[in-house]
Amino acid sequence: MKKQLARYIAPNILAMAGTSCYVLADTFFISIAEGANGITALNLVLPVYGLIYALGSMIGVGSATRYSLSKATGRETANEFFSNSIWWTLLCSSIFVLIGICFPGEFLTLLGADGEILTVGFSYIRIVLCFAPFFMLNYTCTAFVRNDNAPKLAMLATLLSGLFNILFDYLLMFPLGMGMVGAALATGFSPIVSMSICMIHFRSKRSTLVFVKKLPSLKKLLASCNLGVAAFVGELSSGITTLVFNFILLSISGNIAVAAYGVIANIALVGTSLLNGVSLGLQPVASSMHGRANTGDEKSVYQYALRIGEGIAVASVILVMLFGDGLVAIFNSENSTELASYAEIGIRVYFVGFLLAAVNIIKSGFYSAVGKGSEASVIALSRGVVTISILAFVLAKFFGVMGVWMAFPTSELVTWLISLVISRVVKARTCVEVTSV
Repeated sequence: MKKQLARYIAPNILAMAGTSCYVLADTFFISIAEGANGITALNLVLPVYGLIYALGSMIGVGSATRYSLSKATGRETANEFFSNSIWWTLLCSSIFVLIGICFPGEFLTLLGADGEILTVGFSYIRIVLCFAPFFMLNYTCTAFVRNDNAPKLAMLATLLSGLFNILFDYLLMFPLGMGMVGAALATGFSPIVSMSICMIHFRSKRSTLVFVKKLPSLKKLLASCNLGVAAFVGELSSGITTLVFNFILLSISGNIAVAAYGVIANIALVGTSLLNGVSLGLQPVASSMHGRANTGDEKSVYQYALRIGEGIAVASVILVMLFGDGLVAIFNSENSTELASYAEIGIRVYFVGFLLAAVNIIKSGFYSAVGKGSEASVIALSRGVVTISILAFVLAKFFGVMGVWMAFPTSELVTWLISLVISRVVKARTCVEVTSV
């Protein structure tokens, strides 16, 4: 079981590390080309990325989980979740394309941009919105390839698309002088690279995936989304956190505080991505064990994944405590003392939250994998949406900017307490079910 789990978790950690690295590269290049205003514009657009990725992951990962559970129990309709995921992804993403074509400026203004930031970010957000179908479809492709016994290819697709993004970020932004437009185009084309690599599996004899020619099923979508909520909130949480933090920081200290948070958020994305990699990696194995009613190995999957997650969290906190100032300096190309004063303290306070975030993210992913969608949703919604938003406003009122940095670790603590209650309820319910049998 450990070998099988490692076979899925290791590629997912590497893939998510690659994704976070290209986001860091994006931030670094933009900081050089556009300075603090560029980072502020990027940070205002991050919630849009979060929403696009969240919807794509909810449909794609949720459908792939349903596919794995159906396949483990021998249902012939398993492949219908694959085609249904593609149809609904295309339908949902068309809304973003429409906004990108017709209302990009208004949308960026709604996110908090003033005239100066709007000039920098207008073309960037338009391109990002128009490439939404590719961002979202990529989740379906990689999730189904991973769950169809090809996790290494899914990892390769993600890593190579990330390398493509980094390389073309540099080429388009500097030698070709395209600035923010170049950054957006490089990011937009990267999921196309990933999906092209996934096609190797779809066309191979090893693939069991078949596109079923049926109209989109709302019932199957809802069943998939129930198990994809954890993935949805996992992606959306950073976007919602960024959106809430942006508005609070703009009201307290203006654009420079938002730029400081942009630095912290993008560095923190590495830790979140690695933990999400563990969560995604455990899901195919846990789903398979659950489908076979192998409760012993099912529990072992969770415990093993949790140890890996906590190791990542501890290493991340130690790294930031020791080298936080240097990490901030990499993205502070203008050597702003005000930006540094906010970010150097903020990053250390913020990262403490990863010690409990590891437990919350992995537990939520595990519950999703074994068909406990409601429990997964409560944990994911608590840490990613509800408690962090409430605490950000409350703590900022009493502690100002420091309160904003404190919101993440405090919300993870509250969510961890909630997850303990959920675990007790699940355990009690399981005992009752066993007794009744």
